Amino acid sequence: MKKTCVVFLYFICLICLSSCNSDENNKLETGIWKAELFTAGGSLPFFFEITKNENGKYSAELLNGEETVKIDDVQVNNDSLVLYLPAYNSTINAEIEGIELNGTLTLVKANAVLQVIPLKTKKEENFLFFFKPKDSINITGKWAVKFTEDDGSSYPAVGEFIQSGADVKGTFLTTTGDYRFLSGQVNDSSIYLATFDGAHAYLFKAKMDNKGNLNGGYWSGLKYHETWTAYKDINAKLPDPDSLTFLKRGASKFDFTFPDLKGDFVSLSDTKYKNKVVIVTLAGSWCPNCHDEARFLSPFYDKYKDEGVEIIGLMYENYPDSTKAIEQIKKFKKKFNIKYDLLLAGVNNKDFASKTLPQLNRVLAFPTTIFVDKQRRVRRINTGFSGPGTGEHYIHLTDEITDLVEKLLNENQNMK
Repeated sequence: MKKTCVVFLYFICLICLSSCNSDENNKLETGIWKAELFTAGGSLPFFFEITKNENGKYSAELLNGEETVKIDDVQVNNDSLVLYLPAYNSTINAEIEGIELNGTLTLVKANAVLQVIPLKTKKEENFLFFFKPKDSINITGKWAVKFTEDDGSSYPAVGEFIQSGADVKGTFLTTTGDYRFLSGQVNDSSIYLATFDGAHAYLFKAKMDNKGNLNGGYWSGLKYHETWTAYKDINAKLPDPDSLTFLKRGASKFDFTFPDLKGDFVSLSDTKYKNKVVIVTLAGSWCPNCHDEARFLSPFYDKYKDEGVEIIGLMYENYPDSTKAIEQIKKFKKKFNIKYDLLLAGVNNKDFASKTLPQLNRVLAFPTTIFVDKQRRVRRINTGFSGPGTGEHYIHLTDEITDLVEKLLNENQNMK
């Protein structure tokens, strides 16, 4: 019996020593890490910060230009790290190797297709693209931009940038939304810009010619590619976002029927929405511009719901499987503390969305936001959403939305 106890204690000691050595050798260092995603266009850099509280629990933040994206679900097991990016269902898996992390970023695309991008990090580097870039050009200002897809089709955009030394920040605005917080550097006659916010993994490169114009490429994730050209134009602007999607001629009052997260069917014609100002947004939990809109709409609803405002989110998800789609919508709802109705409208596809809402001429973008008055008349349809990365455009749009809703609330007071 004595011998058995001694052997047992010996093995317990070995296990404890092994555990201690493993924890010591594979300790995840806190602080700011630089990561690189390996895309078809080259290295796409971004920063994130690892912190640990007094209880030993890890958390992280993506440092995406002027934006921070909190990551509460951080798993550290021996020599591995997993970051679960909130609401997008994206994950970073990496092996801990001292001051390096090596692994992959997995993005969930339409129809639940997984895109796996190689990733490596270093804790020592604190520059984005170049250690000592040469600021030989300055791109501060407004640019008229044309993006051309590989099939030859093209679309307009407006680039707005601010440069300080060699560092650049700004964004591209398009008819379907903005490319959010871009940051980068110039080096000689070239510009490099990138963003990674948990869903977008965008890389832009361009070279300035002797006329001051920009010519370059744009890559998204592992495969997607476009070319782009730009010239400075202080008057550059996009088509009116209220003119792109509209009710078809002869269409009656706007309506739809989709299930909520419990499976109960909800229609705009339900009693709950009678004599209410209703904002209907076509969105998806995978869509960063939709996250920007939800970040605005959630407190907006809290402020105006008692005055007669309702909001309905029609969610078009990456997962064809309704159970998985609803799981993602619930994560989206939790992230922004959404109290308005979210309905499962279908899959992430603009043609599909157009068929589910046949009264509209077409759906061009997620989000598309429809404003309905108390008599169920459509008063405005806004394509895309200019988020906080667009600066004054975001302020202007949110002020416009507030003014319109207050105007609609003040109409037909006798109907309440």
